Amino acid sequence: MESEILDGNFATSNNTGGLSNEAKAYLGETAKWAKFIAIVNFVFIGFMVLGSVSAGAIFSSMPEMSDNPAFAMLSGGMIAAFYLLFAAIWFIPTLYSYQFATKTQRALRLNDEPMMTEALGKLKAHYKFWGIFMAIIVGFYALMFVFGIFGAMMMG
Repeated sequence: MESEILDGNFATSNNTGGLSNEAKAYLGETAKWAKFIAIVNFVFIGFMVLGSVSAGAIFSSMPEMSDNPAFAMLSGGMIAAFYLLFAAIWFIPTLYSYQFATKTQRALRLNDEPMMTEALGKLKAHYKFWGIFMAIIVGFYALMFVFGIFGAMMMG
């Protein structure tokens, strides 16, 4: 069994898919930061879920804020649904980021090339998600712009 030099939680021997020691060090540090950010995001997602339940309950229990109690209940439900939707959307890339981090750390520690390939697949999925999400947002803004121009033309 060959000996390896461990630096933190990743191996720096040069036999994982032809990666240099420097590349392994960069991946190891990136994985540490990705894991930290993912854990913080999971905590924030938990707060969003709690906030959605709380906001929904608060707004639904205050019909005196509106002349129409149905409006107050609807607004509470809409706020809760918005927060839950946002938390669900945010959860997906956070999970990919966490999986990238843990698999990368394990692959570097064990010099496991197939696991490193899996880890990089999770990183790809993370960025693919954000790319698709950004394309949807840009498309939504473009539609809003077109409808805004169309509405302005109809008014004038």
